[in-house]
Amino acid sequence: MRYDEAVKTDPFLEGYMEKFFREKSKRPQYNERVSRDLSGLKFVNIIYPTAEHIYAHVFKEGGGEKGRYFVIEPPLEKKEQEKYKKVFDLIMENAPRVEAPKTNEDMEPLLLKLYDMSISIGRQKLAETGIRKVILTKEEYEKFKYFLKRDINGSGAIQPLLSDPWIEDINAIGMGDVFLVHKIFDTLETNVNFDDERALHKFVRNMSERIGRAASVGRPIVDGALPDGSRINIIYADDVSLRGPSFTIRKFSTVPTSITQLIAFGSVSPQIVAYLWLALEYGMNVFVSGETASGKTTILNALLPFVNPYAKILTAEDTPEVLPPHRVWQRLLTREVGPEESRVDMFGILKAALHSRPNYIIVGEIRGKEGSVAFQAMQTGHSLMATFHASSVKKLIQRLVGDPINIPATFMDNLNIAMILQAVYVKGRFLRRCISVEEIEGLSEEVQGVITRQVFEWDPVIDQFRFTGMNNSYILEEKIATKIGYEDKRKIYDDLEWRTKIIAKMVQLKIFDYFEVVDIIKKYYASGDAGLPFRI
Repeated sequence: MRYDEAVKTDPFLEGYMEKFFREKSKRPQYNERVSRDLSGLKFVNIIYPTAEHIYAHVFKEGGGEKGRYFVIEPPLEKKEQEKYKKVFDLIMENAPRVEAPKTNEDMEPLLLKLYDMSISIGRQKLAETGIRKVILTKEEYEKFKYFLKRDINGSGAIQPLLSDPWIEDINAIGMGDVFLVHKIFDTLETNVNFDDERALHKFVRNMSERIGRAASVGRPIVDGALPDGSRINIIYADDVSLRGPSFTIRKFSTVPTSITQLIAFGSVSPQIVAYLWLALEYGMNVFVSGETASGKTTILNALLPFVNPYAKILTAEDTPEVLPPHRVWQRLLTREVGPEESRVDMFGILKAALHSRPNYIIVGEIRGKEGSVAFQAMQTGHSLMATFHASSVKKLIQRLVGDPINIPATFMDNLNIAMILQAVYVKGRFLRRCISVEEIEGLSEEVQGVITRQVFEWDPVIDQFRFTGMNNSYILEEKIATKIGYEDKRKIYDDLEWRTKIIAKMVQLKIFDYFEVVDIIKKYYASGDAGLPFRI
């Protein structure tokens, strides 16, 4: 939306810009959209639209000062706040008089119906129940409608942050300002805050009830998923979180980031992707491993289109985050609430998965004893892909063979590839990189340990990837080339080079849309080179 269109629809935007200019002597620049090209700037003063009637203002002065993120939304004056509270209370009173919504999609129409029952524009009017309606102006009607959607259908004060697709994480620790991690501008302090302890307690409690896992002093730590799929962690009790109730929200995108976009970001190289394409096409078992916020699930989702599009996929997760583009997809989730006998943990889900005979099992994250079932699945011929929390292949193996997973070292050869990710700072910029790709050959009595072989490594000095596995890849030569039936196993490197060119061409042509990438890969599976929409 252009600036002239924005201020016509939302006059408060121009008022905000003028007020900021008077206070800082710096007028914000309005951008219709933002991109990663803006990352790394020392001085930032831009406003961009994030959703209907919502704008974000990012302001960084440089000099080591922490950047600020200001939510710009329709303002409510003190008298309007009082009137809004009356409307809100009246809607709550009228709610029992209407039929409860059957689905989430029914909530907004029902809310608007209750709203219209509770107000009158411009003149006094009695409701059918005999209760006086709250009198509003047309301007108040539109403002209050926005806040009712935000506070009842949405997540209250933090809903504008959830509406911004450029925000990754939202974090509040006790009273005070809420912080976030922005995909372009890194960590920012917001103007969203909780300055009232009772309001903070109520907000956190309501959020926990929305995910069906009510937080309390007896149950102070709660994990779950919001209606949009975002993952939330709540710590409720003051004696556990000493600065007061806290929450962290990891935003969820309904459309995965494409692998070509991740290459453009520099997270991986076309050659790494081509290598993993071959690995997934031929049923190799792959772990995407790294520390917190290293991009494990993002990479996992971006790689799934390379699994044969006609394969049967089964996903096993605590929180629904894995999104394979396959038609035959069985999605299983753990159930942690309810009576003990009705609960289903990851261990139980993976045991059930073995009876479904999927071509590929995708595990959201392996943490504990379910790891032994995952390795049993690999041992019996099921292909498996999972995320794992470890910052190196050495630590990955240590965690797998130690408590509580306890995989016998002799089983380690069932895992073929470990992709190691890391969140890094390069010249002051927060980046995510695949720092290495390692092949697992198996246990060796001679070295009294598990033999691994690095095939890709990231050079932090030049921010480039090196292929160290040329003519030296155990998985390409001994596993994949053997499956294909090559007499000369080195021919597999020709396949790798050709697929590298396909991926690189997609990046060159700026084919970044996830569904367009999926379509190209699917057509390649069906028709080979003839299915490509371009020439190499």
